[in-house]
Amino acid sequence: MPTLTLATLIHAPIGHCFDLCRDLDVHNKTVVHTKERLVGAKRGGLAELGDVLTFEAVHLGVRQRLTSRITRLERPWVFADEMVSGAFARLEHVHTFVQTEDGTLMRDALTWTSPLGPLGVVADALVLRRYMQRFLVIRNRNLKALAEGHPLAGESPLPPELSAHDNTDTRDNEV
Repeated sequence: MPTLTLATLIHAPIGHCFDLCRDLDVHNKTVVHTKERLVGAKRGGLAELGDVLTFEAVHLGVRQRLTSRITRLERPWVFADEMVSGAFARLEHVHTFVQTEDGTLMRDALTWTSPLGPLGVVADALVLRRYMQRFLVIRNRNLKALAEGHPLAGESPLPPELSAHDNTDTRDNEV
C-alpha cells in the first residue's frame, strides 16, 4: 500500500489555504491537465464533512470516475477524503495545514491500494507512484499560485528530484 507525502509552503494565511484546498471550483482549475470535473450532485462550493463527490478525469489516457466522501474536516487544520468507488481497491487523501512564520505548510498524505493484487503492486512500482506524485505536485503548484495571487503554474516540468524513478522513498517533498 503506497503512501506519498508532499509538503508545500504557501505564503498565505492558513484559513485561506484550507478553504482554497476544499473549494471545488478551485479544484477543477488546479487539475485542468487531467480534464477533471465534478459530475455528481455537488459540483461547486466548499467540500463539507459527509459530502460525496464524484469526479471524472482522464488518467493515463483513460477516462475514469472516482467517488469520494469527506470523512474528516477540522477547519483550518485537516480534512480527509476516502474513495467510495473508483479504479483503486482503496484510496485515502489526508490534507493537513500548519501555520508557520512564512505562511502555511500544507501536507498531503495520499495512500492507495491498487486493484489486481500482485499486478497492482507491479503497476505501483512501474507507473502509479510517479504518476500520482506528478498529479499532486502540479495540483499543489497551482493551488500555491492561486493562494499567493500568481497566475496558475500550469503543467510545468517536474523538478529534477522528481524526475528520477525511486520506488523505495515514500516521502516526496516540495517546499
